[in-house]
Amino acid sequence: MAIKRPKGTEDHLPAGSPKLTLDVSARDHAWLVQTARGVLERAGAQRIDTPLFEEAELVKRGVGGSTDIVRKEMFTVYYFGDHGGYILRPEGTAGIVRAYLQGGLKQLPSPLKLWTHGPMFRAERQQRGRLRQFHQVDYEVLGSADALVDAEAIALMVQVVQALGLKGVRVKLGSIGDPEDREAYNAYLRGVFTPHLEALSDDSRDRLGRNPMRILDSKSEDDQALIARLGVRPMLDFLGPEAKTHFEAVQRYLDTWDVAYDLDPSIVRGLDYYRRTAWELHHEGVGAKSALGGGGRYDGLAQELGSKEAVPGIGWAFGVERLLLALEAEGRALPAPEGPLLYVAALDEQNVGYAATVALGARRVGRAEFAYRALKPGTAFRDAERRGARLVALIGSQEVEGDTLSIKNLVTGTQTSVHTRDLHTFLQGQIAQHPQEHA
Repeated sequence: MAIKRPKGTEDHLPAGSPKLTLDVSARDHAWLVQTARGVLERAGAQRIDTPLFEEAELVKRGVGGSTDIVRKEMFTVYYFGDHGGYILRPEGTAGIVRAYLQGGLKQLPSPLKLWTHGPMFRAERQQRGRLRQFHQVDYEVLGSADALVDAEAIALMVQVVQALGLKGVRVKLGSIGDPEDREAYNAYLRGVFTPHLEALSDDSRDRLGRNPMRILDSKSEDDQALIARLGVRPMLDFLGPEAKTHFEAVQRYLDTWDVAYDLDPSIVRGLDYYRRTAWELHHEGVGAKSALGGGGRYDGLAQELGSKEAVPGIGWAFGVERLLLALEAEGRALPAPEGPLLYVAALDEQNVGYAATVALGARRVGRAEFAYRALKPGTAFRDAERRGARLVALIGSQEVEGDTLSIKNLVTGTQTSVHTRDLHTFLQGQIAQHPQEHA
């Protein structure tokens, strides 16, 4: 039996491949990431890359020992001669904060905006839009607790999806307050749920003692029905004065910038290092679990990872695959594959090498390809069209002797004789006429 890719993973195939998943190619992934990069770097974000695996302890502290990710979904890395205490990263934030502390990035101008993208790993049940190896774009801001930073982060997330052409998205915005607010809320939740202990799922009974807020995020339908029946009050009712003022400031900025959002008191973050602003970005086109991504403030994470002083932080991430599903659901046409600017073919075998030399020289200006064997004119034109070429140069003995190229424009049908020494100037002129095709 032929070996197949691991369950819960995808191959990112070249554009035009007959078995593309969701008609999405490696080029589509690259286009999405490049679009996000443009938005984020124009806002001052700098690229950072961290390892695909980290110390297990970092992930447990950074994600939370009581979360499903740590308890059920982590991929542990074992290799000969080591203790095996490494984990394939399930998300990007913990590694970025670790790199910030270890790399002395506090010395850079603050607040420091960082972005990254790449594969993440979770051993969860595969379903539409949920993979065991998936990809994220991640944006983090470290060094400021200002509400303006929160609002800008939310606005940038919205700007990225708008730049991609997505329309049916909505921000769900909430706040989880300060530690003392959550402590009061957790005490309230214990009082509400303890008399109904037997009605809770096993996971929620376990969470009641350690992390009651996570009951509200339960995947159990019975738990959610119980929450609705008991009329559980939202976290927003428990915000202290400072957290409430901060949350109102975030909303004012978003209102000023015309960033649409819905207040959602059901948004929770159960870990102690989370603070105040939390949000999710939703799109119904990706299915019942409609979140494309989300974010929040985590001012206590740096200390949780060993920092002697607090480092305010906020960030978000979205799933690349889930965004592509949303684009598909809206019927958004992804950019067409870009073919070569110039395709060069020799008409006889003795000039195949010469055609290759012309193509290699043309690559100083733009994308150029060549035929690896002699072709008849009709075959050369068909091959160029299949590759999406704009220009075709056919080279025979007459062209070699005259040091000229006969170039046909496959879009307009015009044919031009160009001296070889003038090829770069000619190609630059073609790019100038159609810059969007050869950016």
